[in-house]
Amino acid sequence: GVWRQTRALLFKNCLIKCRTKKSSVQEVLFPLFFLFWLILMSMMHPHRKYEEMPNTDLGPLDTSVLMNFIIGYTPPTPMAREIMKKVAFDNFEDGLITEEYLSEEELEEASFFKPSTFVGVVFKDSMSYQLRFHDSIAMSSIYTESR
Repeated sequence: GVWRQTRALLFKNCLIKCRTKKSSVQEVLFPLFFLFWLILMSMMHPHRKYEEMPNTDLGPLDTSVLMNFIIGYTPPTPMAREIMKKVAFDNFEDGLITEEYLSEEELEEASFFKPSTFVGVVFKDSMSYQLRFHDSIAMSSIYTESR
């Protein structure tokens, strides 16, 4: 029954492997070669460790530079609205201009028609975001221990 079929299949596979030695060796050596290559690449680009910076007083924030900025954000969730309200009114007396957009496409479209002082904020979740400037995208900086 089952044992005879399994044994015959195993014998057949062994015969195939013995008759095709070149491909059998390749099946073993290629993964080892790629593993060696990955280890070599990781050794060429070691992980950088940044030293801790001491606390320093940065002085008052010059808000005159930021008064002409328009900040657009998406998606318009209650958390995003609360964050943008804090950004606009808690740090600046006059407040910054904030606009909410329903989707990333609307935000990108608005950035083309707005002046170069338009900054877009795309909230990915409650802890991460992307900044979108007039001609580029900036990722939020998250320090990670490994790649």
